[in-house]
Amino acid sequence: MRIVGPAVTGSEDVLTPDALAFVADLHRRFHGDRNRLLTERVRRRTEIARTGRLDFLSETADVRAGDWRVATAPADLRDRRVEITGPTDRKMTINALNSGAKVWLADFEDATAPTWTNVVAGQLNLTDAIERRIEFTSPEGKRYQLGEGPLPAIVVRPRGWHLDERHLLVDGAPAVGALVDFGLYFFHNARRLLAAGSGPYFYLPKLEGHREARLWNDVFRYAQEALSIPTGTIRATVLIETITAAFEMDEILYELREHVSGLNAGRWDYLFSIIKTFRDAGSGFVLPDRNSVTMTAPMMRSYTDLLVATCHRRGAVAMGGMAAFIPNRREPEVTAAALAKVRADKEREAGDGFDGSWVAHPDLVPVCREVFDAVLGDRPNQVERQRDDVKVAADDLLDIAATPGAVTEAGLRNNIAVGLRYVEAWLRGTGAVAIFNLMEDAATAEISRSQVWQWVHTGTALDSGEVITAERVRGLIAEEVNALRAELGAEWFAASRYETAREVFEEVALGATYVDFLTLPAYRLLAG
Repeated sequence: MRIVGPAVTGSEDVLTPDALAFVADLHRRFHGDRNRLLTERVRRRTEIARTGRLDFLSETADVRAGDWRVATAPADLRDRRVEITGPTDRKMTINALNSGAKVWLADFEDATAPTWTNVVAGQLNLTDAIERRIEFTSPEGKRYQLGEGPLPAIVVRPRGWHLDERHLLVDGAPAVGALVDFGLYFFHNARRLLAAGSGPYFYLPKLEGHREARLWNDVFRYAQEALSIPTGTIRATVLIETITAAFEMDEILYELREHVSGLNAGRWDYLFSIIKTFRDAGSGFVLPDRNSVTMTAPMMRSYTDLLVATCHRRGAVAMGGMAAFIPNRREPEVTAAALAKVRADKEREAGDGFDGSWVAHPDLVPVCREVFDAVLGDRPNQVERQRDDVKVAADDLLDIAATPGAVTEAGLRNNIAVGLRYVEAWLRGTGAVAIFNLMEDAATAEISRSQVWQWVHTGTALDSGEVITAERVRGLIAEEVNALRAELGAEWFAASRYETAREVFEEVALGATYVDFLTLPAYRLLAG
């Protein structure tokens, strides 16, 4: 293995010879299977778009009908009533661990721009946190350190199967990003976590089916054997954030049954997946403005009801979606209205049977906790609540046309504004970005650019009657860039990466060929 990234402070404690050898071994053993699964994704997507159909798999009917349960969750993963998500930078690590949440999702995926510094420093920060020696002083002199109480359980989200790590070469080729993130964390921290009464826990992103879950299970088994860690020590929670995975929830749990503790309703990536999968399947698969698609839409209700019912039937926890709102003390009325919406969202989830939910900001932890406290009381979860009333058919999950809302100029402009601002920040190395009082990450930016692509290529009309064209979108992009130039001033704008962000956004929103993930072309231009 060869390191081709820049020097990173503390990397000698992360990129040790033994750790790198472990990662290289994982890559050599599993990258071929990963590549075959990525090829299968393309074939399957083409067939789904051609037919406009998706259904539960006939070949796994016995798994869905079978009487089986996943392994019992470890003690610190039984009560997950509130989880906070965020990148693994030093300040966020401390704030998340001090937030009062039960779990911290330490994110190397959608909330992290994978500069080499972010990848390596994130691993160092996690080890320092587990050892309770992490601290941070801001440029303004504010000091951050861990509180005295018990820490939340740490659940690491590695990158999706589709991403490579160009700064680590194995046999001359980039290492699989997911195996880099998983391998470094597991190698350095599995025994540390067990000694602290916890364990190596992971969130698995963007799986498109049970065969991809099977590959993760193979990785888990081999990694535990290689380091003499008992099989079943690793515990995973799978994000159901693709439309294909929604049809294979039972199968995904079954493949990971010795290592899995739950599923999560990854609502933002789920919307992205619907648009991406059916982008060229016709006007019946066009969604309205991003911000008007709520969890009460028929297809979203079917998705979340099925997730809860499936998890509880199999003895797994069901985790709700992320509340992305960022409280702003300078706008108390806006904050109050948004907090009311967050509370209503969490009340719906708790009432539907979810065992906990996500927030993106520490100030939202009390809201989420209060709601789930009211439903759970002293119980760690409500897995015993079987949703036998849930009967979800394929047509229910695919009832996209019944989603209320319209395609508006305001929605189009918002997609462009969010997309440009997010890509610019990502290119500078920031993957979780506060935009218009919302925490945006790669998933929400993907919705924004994918809607623009679909609207253009299907000739969708705004509610005003105007058809959305590539020329119209380019004009709005130019307007947004000019407004940003005026807002920032010439000097600040010149120092930004907005011109490059504009090129990336136009490629992924207006290109003749749809790019599967905006982070793929953006990664080539990422600083560091």
